This record gives sequence, structure tokens and C-alpha cells, in this order.
Amino acid sequence: MKRILFAIILSMLVGLTGCAVPDTDGTAADRAAENRKERKSSDGKKVKAEPDMTAGQKNAMASAESYLEFQAFSKSGLVKQLKFEKYPEKDAVWAVNHLDVNWNEQAALAAENYLSMQSFSRQGLIDQLKFEGYTPEQAAYGVKQAGL
Repeated sequence: MKRILFAIILSMLVGLTGCAVPDTDGTAADRAAENRKERKSSDGKKVKAEPDMTAGQKNAMASAESYLEFQAFSKSGLVKQLKFEKYPEKDAVWAVNHLDVNWNEQAALAAENYLSMQSFSRQGLIDQLKFEGYTPEQAAYGVKQAGL
């Protein structure tokens, strides 16, 4: 039942992602690209910069950020969601690894969301969060922050 409810909510949120308002300060993808521009060393010599991210990486990162605006995700859960959206695994993993996300806070948000929909025992909620891809430590943190 919990998995079906989660799937229904996730489906509704996936439909909303196209309605997201763009971030006027730039996305993490834009900031990452800016940070990769040509740099100079302390003696003023040019240093070879990392190559810019690919279009696939930039798009995967933008999608990941959009998902996180509407719902809490574990790191592995977000990669799975991007792969479900047909991003190549390489781009999905790259994007998630380059986000500035506190995964403990994501677990706390997920725990609060679950408790707002139904009752859980402490261990039941920890198990549910672990099922969603949170580490045991993240799940325990999230449940504690949610008051269990």
C-alpha cells in the first residue's frame, strides 16, 4: 500500500515538473559550468580548465533540481528517477553527484511527508526510508528529526 501511494504521488509530481519556475540566480548546472571556465594560477599563468559539462549532464542536473523542489529524494532514488526519465546512467549519476544537497535533510523531509499521510512506528518509518534508498544513518536521522 505504501509503495502504491508513493507511486501515485510521484506520478503527480512528475507531471508538475514541467511547470517549475526557472531559478533566476542560475541553476547548479550553470554555476558548475561557470566554475569550469578558464582559470589562472597564482602566478598569472593560464591553467587548463575542466571541460564544460555535456548537454545531457546539464539537462539531468536541471531535472534533478526540479524534482528536489517538489519532493524529497534519496541520492540513489534520484538517480533511479532520472534513469526512469531516460537519462543515461552516466549523466544521472554525474548530475546527482554534483548537486549541493544535504541527504540527511532530504530524509527528514521524506519522513515528515510520510507521517503527514499515515502513521508509522519508528522502525517502520526507518525501514520505509531505507526502502526508498536512504542509508540507515540518513533514515535514522530523518525519523529522529520527524519526532519519532
